[in-house]
Amino acid sequence: MSIVVLMIGPQATALADTIAVRDAYVRAVPPGQPNSAAFMRITNHGDEDRALLAGASDQAKVVELHTHRMEDGMMRMRQVGQIDLPAGETVVLEPGGLHVMLIGLTETLAPSNRVTLTLDFDDGDKQRLSLPVKRIEPNPMPMHQ
Repeated sequence: MSIVVLMIGPQATALADTIAVRDAYVRAVPPGQPNSAAFMRITNHGDEDRALLAGASDQAKVVELHTHRMEDGMMRMRQVGQIDLPAGETVVLEPGGLHVMLIGLTETLAPSNRVTLTLDFDDGDKQRLSLPVKRIEPNPMPMHQ
């Protein structure tokens, strides 16, 4: 005989809401572009440091965690083993910084599409997200006066 324990009340909510993902989206890319990236804000509401370890999506052959670093005077994108999520803090994944790389896209990512992304955390938790695809407009060049 097996016993199932169902947590109800504040404890269940606290566990479920320890890691919150907000403002998540995937960058739209032109047809034929093989890669894109996902950006978001991840807040660790818990009392212990956590980490994002990996991701997966049916719309990409490979999902990797990346950052940009200055090397030899140039910004270069590099894969990272994890994204640390300090207790009580929000980590921003944004263009030019940390992001989730979608490599080998299996379909064109145009605005109004959605991408399913599963995030894997260090404690075994997974979050399955449905992210909107958005066009990112480049920053306009400042005008000289």
